[in-house]
Amino acid sequence: MDKKIAKRVAVSLNGTTFGGKKGSRYYDEIWCIKYLPKFKWHHLTERIAYENASREQKLIAETEQVRRETNLFIAQAEKSKQLHAMEKRHAKRKSEAVTGSDAQFTRSVRQREPLVPSKRKTERD
Repeated sequence: MDKKIAKRVAVSLNGTTFGGKKGSRYYDEIWCIKYLPKFKWHHLTERIAYENASREQKLIAETEQVRRETNLFIAQAEKSKQLHAMEKRHAKRKSEAVTGSDAQFTRSVRQREPLVPSKRKTERD
């Protein structure tokens, strides 16, 4: 009996306006109603739950991607700072070497005498 009533209601209300008064925002709105045979309420709730879960998964995936990109950017920025500091120190050392401060750091190393006399030396003698 409920199916018969639902079918008659769907046929009678399909294509009718339901806006209310002339000044109403919904004055010209039309109902599009169709009877869906073998459709149960749990089908609708399952579909809504599935869509909500998939939306949540997408959101989680997007936030993880943004987090990875942010961490990569931060790591690259820190690496860039380190490289810049290294280049600065290297340039400073080079400039100190060019200005003449090398004289302080010159080392004099004495050569050792060879343990075995070389053949060339004996041939010359």
